Amino acid sequence: MSRLDPPRLSRRSFLSLASLGSFFAALGTAAAGIFRLPNPAVLPGPVRRFKLGPPEQFSAGSETAFAEQNLVLFRDDEGFYAISSTCTHLGCTVARSKDGFACPCHGSRFDSKGSVIGGPAPRPLPWLEVSRAANGDLIVSADNEVPEDTRYRV
Repeated sequence: MSRLDPPRLSRRSFLSLASLGSFFAALGTAAAGIFRLPNPAVLPGPVRRFKLGPPEQFSAGSETAFAEQNLVLFRDDEGFYAISSTCTHLGCTVARSKDGFACPCHGSRFDSKGSVIGGPAPRPLPWLEVSRAANGDLIVSADNEVPEDTRYRV
């Protein structure tokens, strides 16, 4: 062995250095996780509020489907209410049927108020908040559920 050759590393020294390296790598990963924790990993989505038009365009006893917004707006003698047309099972769009709503994907059935009457759906169709904009148009907030039989009175 010449004088310029590096000293030989024993197996024990190698394993000691490897364990120290692993310890500091784990410590660095944990620290990175701790510093990242206060920042949310999921950003909030866009607000889902839909202007549907002036209340005068919806006659009493009417039901109007808004396919793009996945909701059905109803008007009866008590006021307006909106029911989501997104199935609570796996998110398919339900269709209006003679006795309420029916999911074409997995066979869930709902009555005219959105309550489950058959199929795998775990909960009823949500009723959505109806309100008015400053210009008088009806607004449905798809992010805000309200109790069943909640009406917006004009």
